[in-house]
Amino acid sequence: MKKILVTGGCGFIGSHTIVDLIENGFEVISVDDNSRSSEEIALTGIEKITGKKIKNYKVDLKSFDETHAIFQENEDIAGIIHFAAYKAVGESVEQPLLYYENNMFGLINLLKCVKEFNVPNFVFSSSCTVYGNPDAIPVTEQTPTKKAESPYGATKQMGETIIQDFSSANNTNSILLRYFNPVGAHPSNELGELPLGKPMNLVPVITQTAIGKINKMYVHGSDYETRDGSCIRDYIHVCDIANAHTLALQYLIEAKNKTKTDIFNLGTGDGVTVLEAINMFEAISGVKLNYELGPRRPGDVMAIYANNNLAVEALGWQIKFGLKEMMQTAWNWELKLKKKQDLLKQQAALN
Repeated sequence: MKKILVTGGCGFIGSHTIVDLIENGFEVISVDDNSRSSEEIALTGIEKITGKKIKNYKVDLKSFDETHAIFQENEDIAGIIHFAAYKAVGESVEQPLLYYENNMFGLINLLKCVKEFNVPNFVFSSSCTVYGNPDAIPVTEQTPTKKAESPYGATKQMGETIIQDFSSANNTNSILLRYFNPVGAHPSNELGELPLGKPMNLVPVITQTAIGKINKMYVHGSDYETRDGSCIRDYIHVCDIANAHTLALQYLIEAKNKTKTDIFNLGTGDGVTVLEAINMFEAISGVKLNYELGPRRPGDVMAIYANNNLAVEALGWQIKFGLKEMMQTAWNWELKLKKKQDLLKQQAALN
C-alpha cells in the first residue's frame, strides 16, 4: 500500500480525491491549513464514505519548517497530489499579491521537500486558465498557452513551468492536470463544495441562490459572441476529476509517462453556457432562480472547453457523470447543508 500526500486534502477536489485514492488501495495523508476549508466536514465525510480515518496536518505550506516536518515524519511518501492553492479568479484580480505569495511559495517549499526526500511522483492541480482566451476550441494539450487573464491563471502557468524545470533537473516524474470547471458533490451526499464566505464559482452561487442564502445572482456578461450571449465553460463532475488524479498517479507509478512532465486536459469535451447551466438546474430542482444579466467580469474568458482524448486514451479515464447529475448532486448537498443548519438553529433555540 503506497502512501500518498494530498495537499489541500480538506478542500472540494482534494477530499473527493482522497476518497478515490482510498477506494483504489492507497494510504493517504493530508495537509491543509483549513483557511478555506472545513477539516471536520471533510474528514468526517471521507470516513463515512470509506470507513477510514485520515490524518490531516494543519500546516501552512508557506512555512518551510512546518512542511519539512511532515516529510520527516513520513519518509515513505510514494507520491504527492498538490491541490493547495487559492483559486478564485475575481479575488485574484483584486488581490494579486495574496495569490502570488500563497500559490508560489507553497509550491516551492513542497518541491524542496520532494527533492530532499526523493519523492518520485508529483501530480499538479493545474487549470484551463493557462490557455487564456484560446484562438480555437476545443483546446488540446498542444494548444498554445497565452497571457493569463488573471493572477490566478498566472500562478498556474508559473507553477507548471516550475514543475517542468524541477522535474527535468531531478528524479521526480510529474503530471500537470489542466482541468476545467469541477462541480457537483459525492453521490453519497457526505462530501461537497463548501465555499467559506461568498462563493466565486457558478454552481455554488446557483445552489445558494436557490436555497435563499444569496438574494440574487448575476450572470457576468450577456453580450459575448456565444449562442446565448453568456460565457461557455466545460463543467465536469468532481468525482470524475478525482478519479483522474488516481489514474494519473498510477500512470506515473507504473512508469507509463512519455516525458518527465506529461500534461492532460480534464474536461467533458462539451461546452455549456452559463444560461444553459442555470436552465438545467431549474429543470432538475423545480426552483426558479432569481438572476439578473450583468456586465462582463474582469479575468473571464469568453469560451473554453476541452478535447479530452489524450486523458481517455492514455490514462483510461472515463466520464461517468453528465450535467444533470452534476446539478442534482450539488443541489442535494446544498439541501443537506440547509437541513443541518436548521437543526443547529432549533437546538440553539431549545438551549
